[in-house]
Amino acid sequence: MSAAGDATTGRSHPAEGVERPVLLPGLPAAVRIRDVGPRDGLQSEAPLPVSLRVALVRRLAAAGVREIEVGAFVSPKAVPAMAGAAEVLAELDDLDGVERVALVPNLRGARDAVAAGADALTCTISASPEYNRRNVGMTIDESLAQIEQIGALAAPSLDVVISCAFGSPYEGEIAVAEVARISAAARARGATRITLADTTGMGTPRGVAELLDTLGPAVGMHLHETRNTALVCAYEALRRGVTRFDSALGGLGGSPFATGAAGNLATEDLVNLLDDLGVASGISLPRLLTASRELEAAVGRPLPSAVARSGPRLAA
Repeated sequence: MSAAGDATTGRSHPAEGVERPVLLPGLPAAVRIRDVGPRDGLQSEAPLPVSLRVALVRRLAAAGVREIEVGAFVSPKAVPAMAGAAEVLAELDDLDGVERVALVPNLRGARDAVAAGADALTCTISASPEYNRRNVGMTIDESLAQIEQIGALAAPSLDVVISCAFGSPYEGEIAVAEVARISAAARARGATRITLADTTGMGTPRGVAELLDTLGPAVGMHLHETRNTALVCAYEALRRGVTRFDSALGGLGGSPFATGAAGNLATEDLVNLLDDLGVASGISLPRLLTASRELEAAVGRPLPSAVARSGPRLAA
């Protein structure tokens, strides 16, 4: 059993001789983290071989991550780094106890992902009309029609990720009512889960509070570090009862359709915070840091993660 976590029980364990932190009032006892590094983290990087992408997923699973976005079923011309997503899934068909998630932009991608054996699907729609047009080449209503078709596939679970939920680089503030409208419309069309994405790092604790006051805590959070607000937004979401978070090993990622958009909330940074708060994630921070070093060697540059760079608050 790891000193930092037990992946089979989902419980976190402090290092030997160190008492478990006392859970602060109002925080959930446990959360589920979906690591999106093999997809969102790598999509803007120089393409890595399928073998290295498979190895990354296996390292995350060995650290205790039980939900991993392993790739995207998109045009390899549009996103060269995601070519071979079906091969990645095929190499991971023996990965027991891990939900292998595939991002799909449309019905064709969803069909391909289901045929390749994906355990779950994610599909993005933006609350920003211009971002949606640039990202997937559709209006918001056209994206909702695609979601309805995907939802009718009798496919695995479908998580609709609402990008630019906290603001748009094109339209500025996005009304909470519009995010709520898209969320309700997506659920009516087959979405089994909704995740709110701060695609360009415009989120603040105030914005998190306003959205959750309307939508409630039964949503996921997908946060980016463009303005170094991801962790404070995650903490506000925790205080309000959210128990699902997206993050990416090393803090890699970003959007090619929004100038200056930085990487995802780093999985190491999030787990480091959760461990200190006494919130169980079932993920071993030492194993994550080992995986970070290997990922850094693969991409050939330092990773954005502060904990990968400076180490955890206390040595394991």
